[in-house]
Order: sequence, then structure tokens, then C-alpha cells
Amino acid sequence: MPDLIHDLVNDRIQTLHREAEHQRLILRVSRVQRARREVKRAHDRLREALSRQI
Repeated sequence: MPDLIHDLVNDRIQTLHREAEHQRLILRVSRVQRARREVKRAHDRLREALSRQI
């Protein structure tokens, strides 16, 4: 019985680690997406400013 409990605890710990890694990945993806949107907005503003100078 102690082995079963030990296995269950280890399985739960591994699951929590996987879930935490998944959440970190989601956070990184959302940061990249936000950065891309900011770059696009900056590019659009730059293109608009340059077009006004021509």
C-alpha cells in the first residue's frame, strides 16, 4: 500500500510540473503575440510618418 501512495503522489507531482510548464508556455506565447502586435503598430506609425514626409 505505501508503494501505491508513493506512486500516486509522484504521479500528481509530475502532473503539476507538466501543468506549470504548460502555463509558462502559454505566457511566453502571449508575450510574443503582444510584442508582435506592438511591432506592427510601430511599423504602421513609422510608415505613416514617412509617407507624410514624401
